[in-house]
Amino acid sequence: MRCNHHVRLNCGITMPLIGFGTYSYPNDNKTTQIAVQNALELGYRHFDTAKIYGSEPALGKALNKAIYRGEIQREEIFLTSKLWGSDHHDPVSALKRTLKNLDMEYLDMYLVHWPVKLKPWVNYPVPNEDDFENLDLETTWAGMEKCLEMGLCRSIGVSNFSSSKIEWLLDFANTPPAVNQVEMHPMWRQRKLRKICGKHNIHVSAYSPLGGPGNAWGSTAVVNHPIIQSIAFKHNATPPQVALKWGLLKGSSVIVKSFNDERMEENIGSFDINLDGEDMLEIEKMEEMKIMRGEFHVNETTSPYKTIEELWDDEI
Repeated sequence: MRCNHHVRLNCGITMPLIGFGTYSYPNDNKTTQIAVQNALELGYRHFDTAKIYGSEPALGKALNKAIYRGEIQREEIFLTSKLWGSDHHDPVSALKRTLKNLDMEYLDMYLVHWPVKLKPWVNYPVPNEDDFENLDLETTWAGMEKCLEMGLCRSIGVSNFSSSKIEWLLDFANTPPAVNQVEMHPMWRQRKLRKICGKHNIHVSAYSPLGGPGNAWGSTAVVNHPIIQSIAFKHNATPPQVALKWGLLKGSSVIVKSFNDERMEENIGSFDINLDGEDMLEIEKMEEMKIMRGEFHVNETTSPYKTIEELWDDEI
């Protein structure tokens, strides 16, 4: 089974519409390598990692092994990683370290992980109160553009950016972001953000497209919702397939994260189910709930975001 569904980004390159996420906690190298190897066999070609996930070395090892064996070519893979808050002062050096971790010459996509700048030693996912610095997005983005100019990546983008932050970035960016990777699923539909990104030809990529079940912070609310369950029953599909197909029909790519072989195959099968207009209208009736709220980036003293509303510019 090969996943042949792609989107053309504003920079001209194409990206597979279903991505394989490699975040897991606790992170286990061997487990990640086996999962990536199985994902390749199932047809996944888009792989998503980040410095802070700790999965770059395992992902790189699995991909390089497959390339060495002649099972795939590097050009067939779309590889995404992310700039952590502690590396905003020097994106070029950060990306070089990521490439060393992956044992790759370039990334296909490099994203600013959060609109948050942290002190250089903060290499852990939940910052302490005194770990924050003032965000100078103009300088950070200039560093991202330098990564692109140097050929260290083929495209650049952002993650967890609100509509307001996208428009702020576009005020000074020489190269607009190709992607904004955000939480998006049938219970967090991102209507305003999709409209703003669409206006500027920025592709919206959905992380936690099932609501993050299995993660400590995640929820089964999406896949267990009666509306999703009834649509799945109607189409002889599974609730995850319905949720993923909804995201794809909204024009987004989806980053799925399961190391279970059956679920990995089931997720790719979401391309094959058909949702009708009535299904889409039913999903619009679902209550909205943001699951990954990012409270760990908010405090009243050192963070630029004193409240959760400031982090998301009231889009929450």
